[in-house]
Amino acid sequence: MNSRYILAAFVAVSLPLAAQETYENANLVTPDLNGTARYVGMGGAMEALGADISTIGTNPAGIGLFRRSSANVSFGVVSQEGYNSFGDGNKTNMSFDQAGFVYSTRTGRSSFLNFAFNYSKSRNFNQILSAAGNSNGASQNAVSYNKGAAGLDLYIKNNEILCDNYQYSQIDYLYYNTILYNNKVDPENPYGFFDASKYMMDRSNTGYISEFDFNISGNLNDRVYLGLTVGIKDVNYRSYSEYSELFIDPASGNFLNSIGIGGVLLQDEREISGTGFDVKAGVIFRPVEDSPFRVGLSVATPTWYDLTTSNYTTLLIDDADANPDIYAGNGGLDMSNSYDFKLFTPWKFGVSLGHTVGNYLALGASYEYADYGSLDTRVNTDYDYYYDDYNSESDRDMNRHAKKTLQGVSTLKLGAEYKPDKNLAMRLGFNYVSPMYNKNGVKDGTIGSYGVTYQSTTDYTNWEDTYRVTAGFGYRMDKLNIDLAYQYSQTNGTFRPFYDACDNYYDYSAHNNNAADAVKVNNKRHQVLLTLGYTF
Repeated sequence: MNSRYILAAFVAVSLPLAAQETYENANLVTPDLNGTARYVGMGGAMEALGADISTIGTNPAGIGLFRRSSANVSFGVVSQEGYNSFGDGNKTNMSFDQAGFVYSTRTGRSSFLNFAFNYSKSRNFNQILSAAGNSNGASQNAVSYNKGAAGLDLYIKNNEILCDNYQYSQIDYLYYNTILYNNKVDPENPYGFFDASKYMMDRSNTGYISEFDFNISGNLNDRVYLGLTVGIKDVNYRSYSEYSELFIDPASGNFLNSIGIGGVLLQDEREISGTGFDVKAGVIFRPVEDSPFRVGLSVATPTWYDLTTSNYTTLLIDDADANPDIYAGNGGLDMSNSYDFKLFTPWKFGVSLGHTVGNYLALGASYEYADYGSLDTRVNTDYDYYYDDYNSESDRDMNRHAKKTLQGVSTLKLGAEYKPDKNLAMRLGFNYVSPMYNKNGVKDGTIGSYGVTYQSTTDYTNWEDTYRVTAGFGYRMDKLNIDLAYQYSQTNGTFRPFYDACDNYYDYSAHNNNAADAVKVNNKRHQVLLTLGYTF
């Protein structure tokens, strides 16, 4: 196998100038429903009820309702339904989800000043995705071929086919330096592509986003509650995928495959790591002095991420039957790249309601909104020695693509807690998240962006809305409380192996629509969560 680590001539001199592709970015920006078992058991609808440490990251004013100090730790099991384990991905995984404390001090007869810290796993990336379908003659390598036919300025240097165009991706490089260029068949017209009959893709995502929140909050005369949280996020994302295509046999009429190549396998490993920070503020107030009914308002700044992504990608070719006298390609080719970029998420706004009846019933409802179409992918520019960091500017082309592909997301949370006994609590919750992806969104490989240049996969999934149903119970023994919760979540989506924006730049009428079949996929998850708490 030959190894080449040069993507194109301009990459070598412009490596710090990098950004990320919309679909990869979207994986990082939406949180899971996670936290203490009480919070999850009530569907997360505690932003106005407060007095749970998990509200530190949604409505910081909820910490202001604590009247005694407490500490909590949460852990559990997350299991995915319907897929087999693949690569480093397992269907079932243990998870350490939360650990934190609140220190409460009295400042008046009915006023408190509270300080809190909380660690939580805001995103669990563990997911296995498998898809297979008919290619109907379409192929991934034809996407690369069509981009060249559409006007990419390819040239040969040191026996490598390179390009000075940002639209020329790592995948294009791998294909053009293996099967798309063959000067032995026809030196005057050495470029060609291969029809595929079927495709198959398997991927395992692993990792997490850890969130470390620091809070100061309090209440004024047990009527108005205020809170401020500063959050630091740690991103650890890993993905491994295998995408394969079976080429149509020459005997079946595929005259372009006279070489006799059986198919290809594209293996891709990607890691994304880095940190981010944000600020969240909230208020809770009781409009009627003699009523426990509460209203909450919250706002969260964008998370300002500083990230590094790296990949190692290999293209393997089934050329056992290929004639070496006419086949000038390679049996395989690999490459790797690593770069830094910045990503700014959208603002998030929330409103919530909470009400209690005596000491036996609590009801909560929350609504949050964030416009993910305003996701800001940023290109690192010149290095600032004073701040020891790169300056950055918005990747306008990729951000325009995000506006077309992503949209505003509404999250509705409903929850209830019933206490048949002062020491026993029973909980139910419901959670709905509207789709982030436009159903007509595509992973466009023709955008003039570094996000395309460093692209090492072509597949994409437009996920639909998410439904979560939760339940749980808790038991208090003096200063110790034990809470258990169960969560079921389901998201359906449509998977496509590639999108070809240039499929009409050549004359073969049978290929005027280089599109393989789309496949329905889903992400069904079960979570069991246990929280141990101590009040002092």
